[in-house]
Amino acid sequence: MQLTFYGAAGEVTGSQHLLEVEERRILLDCGLFQGRRAETRSKNEKFAYDPGTVDSLVLSHAHIDHCGNLPRLVKKGFRGPIYCTPATADVAAVMLADAAKIQREDARYLQRHLKKGHPPIEPLYDQDDVERTIDQFEPLAIGPIHEIDSNLRIRFLEAGHILGSAICQLDVQDEGVWKRVVYSGDLGRRDAPLLKDPQTLERTDVLICESTYGNRVHPPTSDIKQELKRIVHEAVTLGGRIIVPAFSLGRTQQLTYFLNDLFNAGELPRIPVFVDSPLSLRLTRVYRDHLDAMDESVQNVLRHDADPFGFPWLTYVSSAAESRTLNSHEGAMMVISASGMCESGRIVHHLVHAISDERNTIALMGFQAAHTLGRKIAERRPHVRIFDRDFPLRAKVEKLDGLSAHADAHDFKWWFEQAAAQGGIGQAFLVHGEPESASALATVLDDYCDEPPIIPERGQTFQL
Repeated sequence: MQLTFYGAAGEVTGSQHLLEVEERRILLDCGLFQGRRAETRSKNEKFAYDPGTVDSLVLSHAHIDHCGNLPRLVKKGFRGPIYCTPATADVAAVMLADAAKIQREDARYLQRHLKKGHPPIEPLYDQDDVERTIDQFEPLAIGPIHEIDSNLRIRFLEAGHILGSAICQLDVQDEGVWKRVVYSGDLGRRDAPLLKDPQTLERTDVLICESTYGNRVHPPTSDIKQELKRIVHEAVTLGGRIIVPAFSLGRTQQLTYFLNDLFNAGELPRIPVFVDSPLSLRLTRVYRDHLDAMDESVQNVLRHDADPFGFPWLTYVSSAAESRTLNSHEGAMMVISASGMCESGRIVHHLVHAISDERNTIALMGFQAAHTLGRKIAERRPHVRIFDRDFPLRAKVEKLDGLSAHADAHDFKWWFEQAAAQGGIGQAFLVHGEPESASALATVLDDYCDEPPIIPERGQTFQL
Protein backbone atom coordinates (compact mmCIF):
# COMPACT_ATOMS: atom_id res chain seq x y z
CA MET A 1 0.00 0.00 0.00
CA GLN A 2 1.35 3.42 -0.89
CA LEU A 3 0.24 7.03 -0.52
CA THR A 4 1.19 9.97 -2.74
CA PHE A 5 0.42 13.60 -1.97
CA TYR A 6 -0.45 15.63 -5.07
CA GLY A 7 -1.85 18.74 -3.39
CA ALA A 8 -2.28 20.56 -0.07
CA ALA A 9 1.17 19.28 0.90
CA GLY A 10 3.23 22.09 2.40
CA GLU A 11 0.41 24.47 1.44
CA VAL A 12 -3.28 24.98 2.14
CA THR A 13 -5.14 24.43 -1.14
CA GLY A 14 -5.47 21.80 -3.87
CA SER A 15 -6.20 18.74 -1.70
CA GLN A 16 -5.42 15.51 -3.61
CA HIS A 17 -4.04 12.37 -1.98
CA LEU A 18 -3.76 9.11 -3.92
CA LEU A 19 -3.99 5.81 -2.03
CA GLU A 20 -2.87 2.72 -3.96
CA VAL A 21 -3.66 -0.73 -2.60
CA GLU A 22 -2.61 -3.64 -4.85
CA GLU A 23 -4.40 -2.86 -8.16
CA ARG A 24 -6.83 -0.31 -6.70
CA ARG A 25 -6.31 3.48 -6.87
CA ILE A 26 -8.44 5.67 -4.57
CA LEU A 27 -8.17 9.46 -4.71
CA LEU A 28 -8.97 11.42 -1.56
CA ASP A 29 -10.43 14.78 -2.65
CA CYS A 30 -9.67 16.67 -5.85
CA GLY A 31 -9.52 20.35 -5.01
CA LEU A 32 -8.46 23.43 -6.88
CA PHE A 33 -5.20 25.17 -6.08
CA GLN A 34 -6.11 28.76 -5.25
CA GLY A 35 -4.08 31.94 -5.48
CA ARG A 36 -2.85 34.16 -8.29
CA ARG A 37 -4.47 33.13 -11.58
CA ALA A 38 -1.34 32.56 -13.65
CA GLU A 39 0.49 30.68 -10.86
CA THR A 40 -2.33 28.27 -10.07
CA ARG A 41 -3.52 27.75 -13.64
CA SER A 42 -0.73 25.32 -14.54
CA LYS A 43 -1.19 23.35 -11.29
CA ASN A 44 -4.90 22.94 -11.95
CA GLU A 45 -4.55 22.21 -15.66
CA LYS A 46 -2.35 19.12 -15.47
CA PHE A 47 -2.65 16.06 -13.26
CA ALA A 48 0.53 14.25 -12.21
CA TYR A 49 -1.28 10.94 -12.76
CA ASP A 50 -3.66 9.63 -15.40
CA PRO A 51 -7.23 10.41 -14.23
CA GLY A 52 -8.48 7.44 -16.24
CA THR A 53 -6.55 5.04 -13.99
CA VAL A 54 -8.26 6.22 -10.77
CA ASP A 55 -10.87 3.67 -9.69
CA SER A 56 -12.83 5.72 -7.18
CA LEU A 57 -12.78 8.99 -5.28
CA VAL A 58 -13.67 9.77 -1.67
CA LEU A 59 -14.75 13.39 -1.16
CA SER A 60 -14.52 14.83 2.35
CA HIS A 61 -16.57 18.00 1.76
CA ALA A 62 -17.60 20.60 -0.78
CA HIS A 63 -15.20 23.49 -0.29
CA ILE A 64 -13.62 24.36 -3.63
CA ASP A 65 -10.07 23.59 -2.47
CA HIS A 66 -11.29 20.02 -1.84
CA CYS A 67 -13.82 19.42 -4.67
CA GLY A 68 -13.20 22.18 -7.22
CA ASN A 69 -11.15 20.21 -9.75
CA LEU A 70 -13.47 17.19 -9.90
CA PRO A 71 -15.02 18.28 -13.23
CA ARG A 72 -11.58 18.50 -14.86
CA LEU A 73 -10.71 15.07 -13.49
CA VAL A 74 -13.89 13.77 -15.15
CA LYS A 75 -13.12 15.72 -18.32
CA LYS A 76 -9.71 14.02 -18.47
CA GLY A 77 -11.05 10.49 -18.15
CA PHE A 78 -12.07 9.65 -14.55
CA ARG A 79 -15.19 7.46 -14.69
CA GLY A 80 -15.40 5.99 -11.20
CA PRO A 81 -17.81 6.63 -8.35
CA ILE A 82 -17.41 9.71 -6.13
CA TYR A 83 -18.30 8.69 -2.57
CA CYS A 84 -19.48 11.49 -0.27
CA THR A 85 -22.27 12.30 2.17
CA PRO A 86 -25.72 13.25 0.82
CA ALA A 87 -25.36 16.86 1.99
CA THR A 88 -21.91 17.13 0.39
CA ALA A 89 -23.36 15.93 -2.91
CA ASP A 90 -26.00 18.67 -2.79
CA VAL A 91 -23.60 21.44 -1.72
CA ALA A 92 -20.98 20.38 -4.29
CA ALA A 93 -23.54 20.51 -7.10
CA VAL A 94 -24.12 24.21 -6.31
CA MET A 95 -20.46 25.04 -5.73
CA LEU A 96 -19.23 23.34 -8.91
CA ALA A 97 -21.83 25.08 -11.08
CA ASP A 98 -20.62 28.40 -9.68
CA ALA A 99 -16.99 27.33 -10.19
CA ALA A 100 -17.66 26.59 -13.87
CA LYS A 101 -18.86 30.17 -14.28
CA ILE A 102 -15.70 31.45 -12.56
CA GLN A 103 -13.54 29.25 -14.83
CA ARG A 104 -15.13 30.91 -17.85
CA GLU A 105 -14.49 34.38 -16.43
CA ASP A 106 -10.89 33.51 -15.48
CA ALA A 107 -10.20 32.23 -18.99
CA ARG A 108 -11.47 35.50 -20.46
CA TYR A 109 -9.29 37.50 -18.03
CA LEU A 110 -6.16 35.52 -18.90
CA GLN A 111 -6.95 35.77 -22.61
CA ARG A 112 -6.96 39.57 -22.40
CA HIS A 113 -3.48 39.56 -20.86
CA LEU A 114 -1.79 37.17 -23.30
CA LYS A 115 0.93 38.13 -25.70
CA LYS A 116 -0.02 38.21 -29.36
CA GLY A 117 0.11 34.76 -30.96
CA HIS A 118 -0.36 32.83 -27.70
CA PRO A 119 -2.77 29.87 -28.03
CA PRO A 120 -6.30 30.59 -26.74
CA ILE A 121 -7.01 29.99 -23.05
CA GLU A 122 -9.89 27.62 -22.39
CA PRO A 123 -11.78 27.22 -19.10
CA LEU A 124 -10.58 24.29 -16.98
CA TYR A 125 -14.08 22.84 -17.38
CA ASP A 126 -17.63 23.84 -18.25
CA GLN A 127 -21.17 23.14 -17.10
CA ASP A 128 -21.37 19.90 -19.12
CA ASP A 129 -18.34 18.60 -17.20
CA VAL A 130 -20.06 19.59 -13.95
CA GLU A 131 -23.20 17.68 -14.90
CA ARG A 132 -21.16 14.55 -15.72
CA THR A 133 -19.41 14.89 -12.35
CA ILE A 134 -22.69 15.13 -10.45
CA ASP A 135 -23.86 11.95 -12.20
CA GLN A 136 -20.89 10.13 -10.66
CA PHE A 137 -21.74 11.06 -7.06
CA GLU A 138 -22.65 8.06 -4.89
CA PRO A 139 -23.89 9.47 -1.56
CA LEU A 140 -23.33 7.38 1.57
CA ALA A 141 -24.93 8.19 4.93
CA ILE A 142 -22.79 9.39 7.83
CA GLY A 143 -22.34 6.75 10.53
CA PRO A 144 -22.74 3.24 9.11
CA ILE A 145 -19.91 1.18 7.61
CA HIS A 146 -20.59 0.78 3.89
CA GLU A 147 -19.18 -2.36 2.27
CA ILE A 148 -18.17 -1.25 -1.22
CA ASP A 149 -16.81 -4.69 -2.11
CA SER A 150 -14.92 -7.55 -0.50
CA ASN A 151 -11.74 -5.46 -0.13
CA LEU A 152 -13.03 -1.96 0.70
CA ARG A 153 -15.29 -0.52 3.40
CA ILE A 154 -16.00 3.19 3.81
CA ARG A 155 -17.37 4.97 6.84
CA PHE A 156 -18.08 8.70 7.12
CA LEU A 157 -17.90 10.36 10.54
CA GLU A 158 -19.04 13.87 11.44
CA ALA A 159 -16.28 16.42 10.81
CA GLY A 160 -18.20 19.49 12.01
CA HIS A 161 -16.57 21.79 9.43
CA ILE A 162 -19.36 22.69 6.98
CA LEU A 163 -22.67 21.08 6.09
CA GLY A 164 -21.98 17.50 4.95
CA SER A 165 -18.29 17.50 5.85
CA ALA A 166 -16.94 14.12 6.91
CA ILE A 167 -13.94 12.39 8.38
CA CYS A 168 -13.27 9.60 5.89
CA GLN A 169 -12.48 6.14 7.28
CA LEU A 170 -11.33 3.55 4.75
CA ASP A 171 -10.81 -0.09 5.70
CA VAL A 172 -8.83 -1.73 2.90
CA GLN A 173 -7.51 -5.26 2.48
CA ASP A 174 -3.83 -5.28 1.53
CA GLU A 175 -2.29 -8.68 0.81
CA GLY A 176 -4.96 -10.35 2.90
CA VAL A 177 -4.60 -7.99 5.88
CA TRP A 178 -7.21 -5.35 6.77
CA LYS A 179 -5.73 -1.88 7.35
CA ARG A 180 -7.45 1.35 8.32
CA VAL A 181 -6.68 4.71 6.72
CA VAL A 182 -8.42 7.82 8.08
CA TYR A 183 -8.47 11.15 6.27
CA SER A 184 -9.69 14.05 8.41
CA GLY A 185 -10.71 16.28 5.50
CA ASP A 186 -11.09 19.62 7.27
CA LEU A 187 -11.78 19.12 10.95
CA GLY A 188 -14.30 21.46 12.55
CA ARG A 189 -14.59 22.99 16.00
CA ARG A 190 -16.42 21.81 19.06
CA ASP A 191 -19.52 23.79 20.07
CA ALA A 192 -19.69 25.61 16.73
CA PRO A 193 -23.11 26.93 15.63
CA LEU A 194 -25.31 24.75 13.39
CA LEU A 195 -23.05 21.73 13.09
CA LYS A 196 -22.53 18.64 15.20
CA ASP A 197 -19.16 18.28 16.92
CA PRO A 198 -16.42 16.26 15.21
CA GLN A 199 -16.61 12.55 16.02
CA THR A 200 -13.64 10.75 17.51
CA LEU A 201 -11.59 7.92 16.03
CA GLU A 202 -11.05 4.33 16.91
CA ARG A 203 -7.65 2.74 16.23
CA THR A 204 -6.26 3.75 12.84
CA ASP A 205 -3.12 2.48 11.09
CA VAL A 206 -2.68 5.65 9.02
CA LEU A 207 -3.98 9.15 9.73
CA ILE A 208 -3.92 11.94 7.14
CA CYS A 209 -4.81 15.08 9.06
CA GLU A 210 -5.27 18.71 8.08
CA SER A 211 -3.27 21.34 10.00
CA THR A 212 -4.64 24.72 8.85
CA TYR A 213 -4.78 26.26 12.34
CA GLY A 214 -2.47 23.87 14.15
CA ASN A 215 -0.61 26.79 15.76
CA ARG A 216 -3.57 29.02 16.73
CA VAL A 217 -6.38 29.25 19.26
CA HIS A 218 -9.68 30.76 18.12
CA PRO A 219 -11.84 33.13 20.18
CA PRO A 220 -15.07 31.54 21.48
CA THR A 221 -18.04 31.53 19.08
CA SER A 222 -20.37 32.49 21.92
CA ASP A 223 -19.12 36.09 21.81
CA ILE A 224 -20.19 36.64 18.19
CA LYS A 225 -23.94 36.92 18.82
CA GLN A 226 -23.45 39.58 21.48
CA GLU A 227 -21.00 41.47 19.25
CA LEU A 228 -23.56 41.42 16.42
CA LYS A 229 -26.22 42.71 18.80
CA ARG A 230 -23.97 45.61 19.85
CA ILE A 231 -23.04 46.50 16.26
CA VAL A 232 -26.68 46.49 15.14
CA HIS A 233 -27.81 48.68 18.05
CA GLU A 234 -25.05 51.22 17.28
CA ALA A 235 -25.98 51.30 13.59
CA VAL A 236 -29.65 51.90 14.39
CA THR A 237 -28.71 54.76 16.72
CA LEU A 238 -26.50 56.37 14.06
CA GLY A 239 -28.77 55.55 11.09
CA GLY A 240 -25.82 53.86 9.39
CA ARG A 241 -25.22 50.82 7.22
CA ILE A 242 -23.52 47.62 8.32
CA ILE A 243 -21.63 46.01 5.45
CA VAL A 244 -20.64 42.39 6.13
CA PRO A 245 -18.32 40.64 3.64
CA ALA A 246 -19.05 36.93 4.13
CA PHE A 247 -18.34 33.76 2.20
CA SER A 248 -21.48 32.23 0.69
CA LEU A 249 -20.88 28.75 2.11
CA GLY A 250 -20.95 28.40 5.88
CA ARG A 251 -20.26 31.92 7.10
CA THR A 252 -23.44 33.47 5.68
CA GLN A 253 -25.60 30.71 7.16
CA GLN A 254 -23.93 31.13 10.57
CA LEU A 255 -24.64 34.86 10.51
CA THR A 256 -28.29 34.55 9.53
CA TYR A 257 -28.72 31.84 12.19
CA PHE A 258 -27.34 34.17 14.89
CA LEU A 259 -29.52 37.06 13.69
CA ASN A 260 -32.55 34.78 13.68
CA ASP A 261 -31.72 33.79 17.28
CA LEU A 262 -31.56 37.45 18.29
CA PHE A 263 -34.88 38.10 16.56
CA ASN A 264 -36.57 35.16 18.31
CA ALA A 265 -35.25 36.41 21.67
CA GLY A 266 -36.61 39.92 21.01
CA GLU A 267 -33.06 41.34 21.07
CA LEU A 268 -32.72 42.42 17.42
CA PRO A 269 -33.63 46.06 16.72
CA ARG A 270 -35.92 46.61 13.76
CA ILE A 271 -33.38 46.86 10.96
CA PRO A 272 -33.70 45.52 7.41
CA VAL A 273 -31.14 42.80 6.67
CA PHE A 274 -30.27 41.84 3.08
CA VAL A 275 -28.30 38.79 1.99
CA ASP A 276 -27.11 39.99 -1.40
CA SER A 277 -25.66 36.89 -3.04
CA PRO A 278 -27.38 34.49 -5.44
CA LEU A 279 -24.91 31.76 -4.43
CA SER A 280 -25.73 32.28 -0.75
CA LEU A 281 -29.43 31.91 -1.54
CA ARG A 282 -28.88 28.63 -3.40
CA LEU A 283 -26.69 27.26 -0.61
CA THR A 284 -29.10 28.33 2.13
CA ARG A 285 -31.79 26.32 0.33
CA VAL A 286 -29.49 23.28 0.60
CA TYR A 287 -29.04 23.98 4.32
CA ARG A 288 -32.82 24.09 4.71
CA ASP A 289 -33.05 20.71 2.96
CA HIS A 290 -30.67 19.15 5.51
CA LEU A 291 -31.87 20.56 8.83
CA ASP A 292 -31.97 17.03 10.24
CA ALA A 293 -28.16 16.85 9.88
CA MET A 294 -27.60 19.84 12.18
CA ASP A 295 -26.87 20.00 15.89
CA GLU A 296 -29.13 19.93 18.93
CA SER A 297 -29.39 23.73 19.16
CA VAL A 298 -30.89 23.83 15.65
CA GLN A 299 -33.31 21.03 16.54
CA ASN A 300 -34.42 23.07 19.56
CA VAL A 301 -35.03 26.12 17.36
CA LEU A 302 -37.08 24.01 14.94
CA ARG A 303 -39.55 23.16 17.70
CA HIS A 304 -40.90 26.74 17.50
CA ASP A 305 -39.37 28.18 14.31
CA ALA A 306 -39.57 26.37 10.95
CA ASP A 307 -36.77 28.44 9.37
CA PRO A 308 -33.59 29.12 11.38
CA PHE A 309 -32.21 31.14 8.43
CA GLY A 310 -35.05 33.61 7.99
CA PHE A 311 -37.11 36.17 9.88
CA PRO A 312 -39.48 38.98 8.78
CA TRP A 313 -36.79 41.66 8.41
CA LEU A 314 -34.44 39.46 6.36
CA THR A 315 -34.51 39.54 2.55
CA TYR A 316 -32.49 37.39 0.15
CA VAL A 317 -31.56 39.41 -2.94
CA SER A 318 -31.13 37.67 -6.29
CA SER A 319 -31.02 40.08 -9.21
CA ALA A 320 -28.34 42.66 -9.95
CA ALA A 321 -31.07 45.30 -10.26
CA GLU A 322 -32.29 44.57 -6.71
CA SER A 323 -28.70 44.72 -5.51
CA ARG A 324 -28.19 48.17 -7.01
CA THR A 325 -31.30 49.58 -5.30
CA LEU A 326 -29.76 48.81 -1.90
CA ASN A 327 -27.18 51.54 -2.45
CA SER A 328 -29.91 54.20 -2.44
CA HIS A 329 -31.59 52.82 0.69
CA GLU A 330 -32.16 55.45 3.39
CA GLY A 331 -31.47 54.77 7.05
CA ALA A 332 -29.95 51.89 8.95
CA MET A 333 -29.59 48.49 7.28
CA MET A 334 -27.32 45.46 7.14
CA VAL A 335 -25.99 43.97 3.90
CA ILE A 336 -24.32 40.53 3.93
CA SER A 337 -22.60 39.82 0.64
CA ALA A 338 -19.72 37.91 -0.94
CA SER A 339 -16.81 37.64 -1.20
CA GLY A 340 -15.49 37.32 2.32
CA MET A 341 -12.15 39.03 1.59
CA CYS A 342 -13.75 41.82 -0.51
CA GLU A 343 -11.84 40.87 -3.65
CA SER A 344 -14.81 40.34 -5.97
CA GLY A 345 -18.57 40.08 -6.11
CA ARG A 346 -21.31 42.47 -5.08
CA ILE A 347 -19.68 43.33 -1.77
CA VAL A 348 -17.20 45.57 -3.57
CA HIS A 349 -20.01 47.81 -4.88
CA HIS A 350 -21.56 48.06 -1.42
CA LEU A 351 -18.19 49.06 0.03
CA VAL A 352 -17.84 51.86 -2.52
CA HIS A 353 -21.12 53.34 -1.27
CA ALA A 354 -20.38 52.90 2.43
CA ILE A 355 -16.68 53.10 3.16
CA SER A 356 -16.32 56.88 3.42
CA ASP A 357 -19.24 57.60 5.78
CA GLU A 358 -18.39 57.57 9.49
CA ARG A 359 -21.95 56.47 10.36
CA ASN A 360 -21.36 53.14 8.64
CA THR A 361 -19.70 49.96 9.88
CA ILE A 362 -17.73 47.32 7.99
CA ALA A 363 -17.85 44.03 9.91
CA LEU A 364 -15.08 41.68 8.77
CA MET A 365 -15.64 37.99 9.44
CA GLY A 366 -12.41 36.15 10.12
CA PHE A 367 -9.01 36.01 8.45
CA GLN A 368 -8.17 38.46 5.65
CA ALA A 369 -5.33 37.29 3.41
CA ALA A 370 -2.35 39.50 2.59
CA HIS A 371 -2.79 41.97 -0.29
CA THR A 372 -6.61 41.65 -0.33
CA LEU A 373 -8.95 44.61 0.01
CA GLY A 374 -10.25 43.00 3.18
CA ARG A 375 -6.74 43.05 4.72
CA LYS A 376 -6.32 46.74 3.86
CA ILE A 377 -9.64 47.55 5.52
CA ALA A 378 -8.72 45.40 8.54
CA GLU A 379 -5.49 47.42 8.86
CA ARG A 380 -7.64 50.59 8.82
CA ARG A 381 -5.56 52.26 6.15
CA PRO A 382 -6.50 55.95 5.66
CA HIS A 383 -7.36 55.31 2.01
CA VAL A 384 -8.14 52.14 0.06
CA ARG A 385 -8.24 51.63 -3.69
CA ILE A 386 -11.42 50.18 -5.21
CA PHE A 387 -12.14 50.09 -8.97
CA ASP A 388 -8.99 52.18 -9.60
CA ARG A 389 -10.21 54.97 -7.32
CA ASP A 390 -8.98 55.98 -3.86
CA PHE A 391 -11.62 56.14 -1.14
CA PRO A 392 -11.06 57.54 2.36
CA LEU A 393 -11.77 54.87 4.98
CA ARG A 394 -14.01 56.69 7.46
CA ALA A 395 -16.43 53.87 8.29
CA LYS A 396 -15.94 52.05 11.57
CA VAL A 397 -14.20 48.66 11.15
CA GLU A 398 -15.21 45.72 13.35
CA LYS A 399 -13.43 42.36 13.29
CA LEU A 400 -15.49 39.31 14.30
CA ASP A 401 -13.00 36.46 14.50
CA GLY A 402 -14.91 33.73 16.34
CA LEU A 403 -16.56 31.96 13.41
CA SER A 404 -13.68 29.99 11.93
CA ALA A 405 -14.91 26.57 10.80
CA HIS A 406 -11.49 24.95 11.34
CA ALA A 407 -10.27 23.16 14.44
CA ASP A 408 -7.65 25.07 16.39
CA ALA A 409 -4.73 23.76 18.44
CA HIS A 410 -6.95 22.93 21.42
CA ASP A 411 -9.49 21.07 19.25
CA PHE A 412 -6.74 19.01 17.62
CA LYS A 413 -5.22 18.09 20.98
CA TRP A 414 -8.63 16.92 22.23
CA TRP A 415 -9.18 14.89 19.04
CA PHE A 416 -5.77 13.21 19.25
CA GLU A 417 -6.29 12.42 22.94
CA GLN A 418 -9.61 10.74 22.17
CA ALA A 419 -8.02 8.69 19.37
CA ALA A 420 -5.19 7.60 21.65
CA ALA A 421 -7.71 6.47 24.28
CA GLN A 422 -9.57 4.38 21.70
CA GLY A 423 -6.71 2.36 20.29
CA GLY A 424 -4.22 4.94 19.09
CA ILE A 425 -2.73 6.18 15.82
CA GLY A 426 -0.06 4.37 13.83
CA GLN A 427 1.57 6.47 11.13
CA ALA A 428 0.48 10.11 10.68
CA PHE A 429 0.78 12.70 7.90
CA LEU A 430 -0.03 16.40 8.25
CA VAL A 431 -1.39 18.21 5.21
CA HIS A 432 -3.42 21.28 4.28
CA GLY A 433 -1.37 23.74 6.31
CA GLU A 434 1.42 26.25 5.99
CA PRO A 435 4.80 24.93 7.24
CA GLU A 436 4.61 26.78 10.59
CA SER A 437 1.15 25.47 11.51
CA ALA A 438 1.95 21.92 10.37
CA SER A 439 5.21 21.89 12.36
CA ALA A 440 3.47 23.15 15.50
CA LEU A 441 0.77 20.50 15.18
CA ALA A 442 3.36 17.76 14.55
CA THR A 443 4.86 18.53 17.96
CA VAL A 444 1.45 17.94 19.56
CA LEU A 445 0.59 14.85 17.50
CA ASP A 446 3.94 13.20 18.22
CA ASP A 447 2.72 12.30 21.72
CA TYR A 448 -0.24 10.32 20.36
CA CYS A 449 1.05 8.24 17.44
CA ASP A 450 3.44 5.30 17.09
CA GLU A 451 5.89 7.04 14.75
CA PRO A 452 6.99 10.68 14.37
CA PRO A 453 4.44 12.56 12.22
CA ILE A 454 5.45 13.34 8.65
CA ILE A 455 4.83 16.64 6.85
CA PRO A 456 4.90 15.55 3.19
CA GLU A 457 5.90 17.66 0.23
CA ARG A 458 3.93 17.78 -2.99
CA GLY A 459 4.64 14.71 -5.12
CA GLN A 460 6.11 12.62 -2.30
CA THR A 461 5.20 8.93 -2.12
CA PHE A 462 5.28 6.79 1.02
CA GLN A 463 5.09 3.03 1.42
CA LEU A 464 2.69 2.18 4.23
